Amino acid sequence: MLVLSVFFAFLGAASNATGTVLQRKAALSVPSEDALKPRILADLVHQPIFLLGICGVAGAALFQALALVTGPLALVQPVFILELPLALLISLPVLHRALPRSGWIAVGFMVVGLVFGLACAAPSGGHPQAPLAKLLPAVAVCVGVILFTVTAARHRRAGPARAALLATGSAVGNALTAALLKSSADTFSSDGLDAFLTTWQTYAFAVTGIVAVFLLENALQAGPIAASQPALTLGDAVVSLILGITVYGEQVRTGWWLLPELAAIALIVTGTIHLSRAVPLTRELAN
Repeated sequence: MLVLSVFFAFLGAASNATGTVLQRKAALSVPSEDALKPRILADLVHQPIFLLGICGVAGAALFQALALVTGPLALVQPVFILELPLALLISLPVLHRALPRSGWIAVGFMVVGLVFGLACAAPSGGHPQAPLAKLLPAVAVCVGVILFTVTAARHRRAGPARAALLATGSAVGNALTAALLKSSADTFSSDGLDAFLTTWQTYAFAVTGIVAVFLLENALQAGPIAASQPALTLGDAVVSLILGITVYGEQVRTGWWLLPELAAIALIVTGTIHLSRAVPLTRELAN
């Protein structure tokens, strides 16, 4: 069952990576004065490449739901760390570029770090449904963090700092969406479509998902992917891990296992930073 969950999560990461590359190309054509305004989406929906990117995101949501039904949140969401190397590798044929040797090493760091980290942490257990006494405070905290990042970004000009802040907000939105999606997907699996359509979590994850996409579009428009993608990738994994443990009661190994887990995180962070800088996507995707 856990193998199936990881498989669906990988397909979700690949689909999301494809969507990110296509959305990045579309976002570069949007006027800078539309940043953080609702009309940025109105500008984007007229571009076929953006609509293809949204299809990639929709496919990712489907695979993510299947993964969350079959496995714990703390296992599924970290697999989405692979979105960054997949996004860069998917973009290479389009850009007619080759990944430098350092880039392949960075990919190796991320993959080894992810596999080693999950093997050491061994996420397990948890409840298919989150009690409201835990879920509602988690929603409130996540919404507060998102509002903070947006407020901080509005006081900065376009550039890496603004992109990283907005991507962090998007990452928290993605993690919260996954937490809500897990609950509503279990409702669908257990009680059918009618129950799925009448539970508040279904509409809540739709709203948070839209907010996460909106913030991602602004992050991609505000600065280079080298600034936004690490915050998006690592932030989603970390917040999802916290939500899985605190809200769904999932378990990870602690004690001396923390040492190899920290080493795995170091590998992932190192690989993420180097890989996000390996291919300068900002200029090439605009062509």
